[in-house]
Amino acid sequence: MQRRSALAALAALSALAAAPAQAQGYPERAIKLVVPYAPGGSADIAARLISDEWAKALGGTVFIENKAGAGGNLGVDAVSKSKADGYTIGLQTVSLAINPALFPKMPYDTLKDLAPIGLVASSQHVLVVNNNLPAKDVKALLALLKAQPGKLTYGSAGPGSTFHMAAELFKGVSGTAITHIPYRGGGPALADTIGGQVDMSFPVLSAAQQQVQTGKLRALGVTGAKRSPLMPNVPTIAEAGLPNYAFETWFMVFAPAGTPQPVIEKLNASLGKALASPALKERMTREGYDPTPSTPAEARARLEKEMPQWAKLVKERGITAE
Repeated sequence: MQRRSALAALAALSALAAAPAQAQGYPERAIKLVVPYAPGGSADIAARLISDEWAKALGGTVFIENKAGAGGNLGVDAVSKSKADGYTIGLQTVSLAINPALFPKMPYDTLKDLAPIGLVASSQHVLVVNNNLPAKDVKALLALLKAQPGKLTYGSAGPGSTFHMAAELFKGVSGTAITHIPYRGGGPALADTIGGQVDMSFPVLSAAQQQVQTGKLRALGVTGAKRSPLMPNVPTIAEAGLPNYAFETWFMVFAPAGTPQPVIEKLNASLGKALASPALKERMTREGYDPTPSTPAEARARLEKEMPQWAKLVKERGITAE
């Protein structure tokens, strides 16, 4: 009995001694950063913005692999089932917290199968309307919606997309009815908002910036808690007439569960160093991203807090991914 106890204690000490060594030589080869969407979307842009600076801070190479499908679940699942050695990691949006409520059969368990590395940034959406719509501000739009429940439409990038969730949260907070018209991507939804096929949309702010500046769309409010430097003259939806409304897309990087903690900590520290770079900050701000570095524990806490909140909204609004 004493011999077994001694052997167990020795094994534990050996594991503790080996843990720092797991990160000493890391990374010895290129790190794959999986983005679970097609190139050109907000998650892909965020990954490409940070990858070079992160690789430099890490002392290695980071390359991006786009693996789209199933609302982002395909790529996240691929990461969750990868070898937990720090060489395959992922970047996902707030959909990491939303999807478990949207999809009845998830291929992975968000909290059990993934190890958060840290938050990267947040990005606002903006409520834009077709120029033919008479509403010039949020209050006027709310009055119009209440006078004609269900008559007006909004376009989204697809069921379960952040466009969709931003709009459904708006409907829930305002108590209004707006008909959802899903598209296969944010570009077509935005184009049809300009063309008048739908009345409004909630695109990522950076995607709508040019159309607003050129007068093709009217911006009524940004979705975040504060105004955006990209559209400083556009109020938040909260200050424009819907006080309890706030929505932002966040971006988080993660590894498969079981990745050695020293490797997670090295990834997190180097990511924080990259996000502190003035040059990267400037590029991200210009693209509509607000760098928001965090510890792995803070990233996990964000997931644990928001997952039940989104589950409640999905249930109340009867939202599905189809």
